Amino acid sequence: MKKIIFVRHGRAEDQVSGISDFERSLTVKGKIISRQMARRLREREPDLGQMITSPAFRALETAYIFAGEFGIKAENIKIDSNIYYKSGMKILFEMLESVSDETHTITLFGHNPSFTEMPDRLSKDGCEFLTKTSVVCLSFQTKTWSDIKPDGGKIEYFLKPEKQS
Repeated sequence: MKKIIFVRHGRAEDQVSGISDFERSLTVKGKIISRQMARRLREREPDLGQMITSPAFRALETAYIFAGEFGIKAENIKIDSNIYYKSGMKILFEMLESVSDETHTITLFGHNPSFTEMPDRLSKDGCEFLTKTSVVCLSFQTKTWSDIKPDGGKIEYFLKPEKQS
């Protein structure tokens, strides 16, 4: 079995002049909720497998918070600029080709709209909208990443923060 866990980044600062979208940081509340969600995920998952994140600072910060809760070293997080610049199904399938079949789980950190669209297309039952710091896990009854196809996954769980304000 293979699993893909999608984590949408936490709440970020509003865009202001002088700071690009790429550089926006998590708010204090975004960091707190990210830590809470990482703890909730740890109750369900013993291991995040291969962590891959967008290089945008808010996604990177979210990935670092999750890694910290799981005792994973920051240098073990792979940064893939395609998650920020070109994210979509084609890029996801290209990314999966580079993951060893020895790896059973990958955890992706990124952005909407693609982090709602991809699990929706991969799940046979569809997937609802991922709010900030939401986590959705899809499982696939296959031994290889190359066998993953649209509509072939099953949602194992969908975790949302209690309150988005």
